[in-house]
Order: sequence, then structure tokens, then C-alpha cells
Amino acid sequence: MKINSRIQQLFSHQKAFIAYLTAGDGGIQRTLDAALALIEGGVNMLEIGMPFSDPVADGPTIQRAAARSLARGTTLQDVLWLTEQIRQRSDIPLVLFSYFNPILSALPFNFLSDAKKAGIDGLLLVDCPLEESQLIRQECTQHDIALIYVITSTTSLARIQKINQDAQGFLYYACRKGTTGVRNALPEDFKQKIETIKSVVHLPVVVGFGISNQEMADCVLEHADGVVVGSLFVKALEDGAHPSDLSTLARSIVPHGYKYCYYQKGEFS
Repeated sequence: MKINSRIQQLFSHQKAFIAYLTAGDGGIQRTLDAALALIEGGVNMLEIGMPFSDPVADGPTIQRAAARSLARGTTLQDVLWLTEQIRQRSDIPLVLFSYFNPILSALPFNFLSDAKKAGIDGLLLVDCPLEESQLIRQECTQHDIALIYVITSTTSLARIQKINQDAQGFLYYACRKGTTGVRNALPEDFKQKIETIKSVVHLPVVVGFGISNQEMADCVLEHADGVVVGSLFVKALEDGAHPSDLSTLARSIVPHGYKYCYYQKGEFS
């Protein structure tokens, strides 16, 4: 069985410009409009955040977005409707970004089968360590969904190598300590850290946590395989931006020399 073919094909052709959105913040239709605008603006992979009541890895911006979404009653089924609608328009890889409890609760109800049908290519569980992931990894493999793991600047090389053996799709490198949120610069030891990580893994490495401008994105993609921008887009929507405005905002971050196109339905198989 070929796991996550869309993700594999993306990294085989170019580096990834990944955007994160909290599903249901302002309504699920608003998230759909924002997602399509980001794709038009050059994003070639989307992380769709499942709102959760205790988002311990997220900073205030995404915490507030999750709270607003939950207040509107957003459910996992709403998220699958969203990804199905995106999939009807585009073939970019779609990754569900979640904490473990909502997914674990939904597993007995064929959630991953439904997720695959709705266009999900990957699952990123922020708070599920390798040692607790055997069940979900088996389920993901069965349904051809990549289980993506998070590594950090304090993860030992031995542990990174161990995670790399079981991970699929790519490794998500949270490049700074603490929570998500907009920052103005990368950590001083970023280049050294990413080069060390890349020397011991076979999967692509994407970098997130704090990327907010073109200069930072340039630096990340000089050394890594992908860059994730999240809080910047979520904060723009919180501050009243129209979803269509995210297309222009995405273009302002596109790294120099980065080649992208709007992936229409049918460009991946």
C-alpha cells in the first residue's frame, strides 16, 4: 500500500509552503473561503486545525480561534465536510492537525475511513508521543493516511532517529521552545539544529512555530523541506481580514525563488 501519495509527490517535485487554519473559526464556510484563498496565494499544503478545548501547544492566537470555533459548535464531521469541499477544488495535500483525545474518541466510529474519503492525507497529533501511538499508527496505515510526528529543538538525536523509523509523510520540527505564535526571527541556532536533524533522517523535515515573514521563510527553505505559517493567518482573520485577503498575505510570504501554482483537481493521483 502506498502511503500519502499526495504528500510524497509534493516533496518529490518541490518544497512545501504550508498554511494552518483553525476549522470553524468564524464558521466553517469562512474557513473554506480562507483555505481556497491561501491555495490561490501559493500554499501547496494545508493543515486543518481541529478545535480543542485544551490546546496546550498553541499560543493565545490559536487558543482564541479554537475557543471561537468550539463556541459555534464545530464538530469533526464539520471538519470532514470542509476537507471534502477543498478536495473537490484542489489536489494539494491536506493534513488534519489535532490533539489526541478527539481522534481517539472518534476511532471506533470509522473516523479515519471517513477522513480518507473526505480527502485527508495526513494526521498530525501534537500531544501523542511515539510510545502511545501504536494503535493510531496501525489505523492510519490501514486507511492510507500518514501519521506525522512532532520533533523539537530539545528532542535527542537518538529519539529523532527512532521517531523517523515509524513516521510517515514528513517530520514536523517545532523550531522553538514554548507555544505557537508570530515571531520576528528564527532561533539563533536554527541552521545548526536543522542540518543536524537532516543528517540523521530520511523523511522531509518541515519547520513551524513562529514563521511570519518572507525573510524567515527564505531561511527555513534554504535548509529544510517545508515551512509552516499558521498564527499569522489566524490572527489576520481574527483582526477582521476577509478570507480573500489571505491570498495576498500568502503571496507576501512566498520565499524568493519558490515556484508554485494553484493545484487544480486531477494534478495528483
